[in-house]
Amino acid sequence: MTINLIFKIAAVGILVSVLGQVLKHSGREEQAFLVSLAGLILVLLWVVPYIQELFQTIEQLFIV
Repeated sequence: MTINLIFKIAAVGILVSVLGQVLKHSGREEQAFLVSLAGLILVLLWVVPYIQELFQTIEQLFIV
C-alpha cells in the first residue's frame, strides 16, 4: 500500500464533506446522502484489493 492511496482517501473525504455541507445547507439532504454514499463506494473500491491481498496472505500463513 502506498501513501498515494491514503492521500486519495483523504481528498475524497474532504471533498465529500464540503459537498455534503453545501448540499445540506441548500436543502438537498437526499443529494448530500448520495454524495456521501458515492464517496464511500469509491473508497471501498480502492481498498478492497488490499483487503483481499491481506486475507490471501493470512490464508497462506496458516496453510503452509
